[in-house]
Parts: sequence; C-alpha cells; structure tokens
Amino acid sequence: QVQLVESGGGSVQAGGSVKLSCVVSAYKFSRCRMGWYRQPPGKERELVSFIRSDGTADYADSVKGRFTISQDNDKNTLFLQMNNLKTEDTAAYSCAAEVGAFCGLWHWGQGTMVTVSS
Repeated sequence: QVQLVESGGGSVQAGGSVKLSCVVSAYKFSRCRMGWYRQPPGKERELVSFIRSDGTADYADSVKGRFTISQDNDKNTLFLQMNNLKTEDTAAYSCAAEVGAFCGLWHWGQGTMVTVSS
C-alpha cells in the first residue's frame, strides 16, 4: 500500500517561501508521475504541479515561475519549493503518486496546510 506523508506547512507572510516535503513508501520512484495538489478553503482541489518519470515537470499557470517541484529518489521524497507566496496560495497541499500497471490511478497523502497572510 502506497503511503504519502507531507510536512513543511505552516503560516507565512505574503512574499515569503515555504518548502513542502512528502515521504513516500511502498512506491517505485521514476516509474509514473508524482505531483502536488491543493485545495483552498471552500474550493475544489486543483493540480499545482507534477513531475514525470523523465524528470520534466508541468505547473499550473498560477504558480509558474514561483513554485518548483523536485524529488530525491534515494530518500523517496518529493518536494515543492514555493517562493513569492501570495494570499491566494493559502490551501491544504497534498502530494500524490500515480500507480497502476499503466499508471493513471492517483494516491494522495493527508495534506499539510499553508496559510499566507498579507
């Protein structure tokens, strides 16, 4: 059973930075995609970024140039570096791992809250 445990959330002022970590167990890195989602208070969950098995990444337009996704295969850890944070980045952030023989099925962690104040 794949398990994902996020850490690094907290409160930060606008313009600040936060780095989220996600330790993943029972999962083979670099086989399928991994990513970060977020759910702002009272809104739907949305994709923030994902990284493919070849190391390339995509980002939501709202975070391009400010967020960077990366992974450490040796430590089974996924990261999300978030810079120049805005109040609209306030959300519960969850990491996710794609599973299945052909990928396509996503498992999520419990999430960690990031609150950005003005």
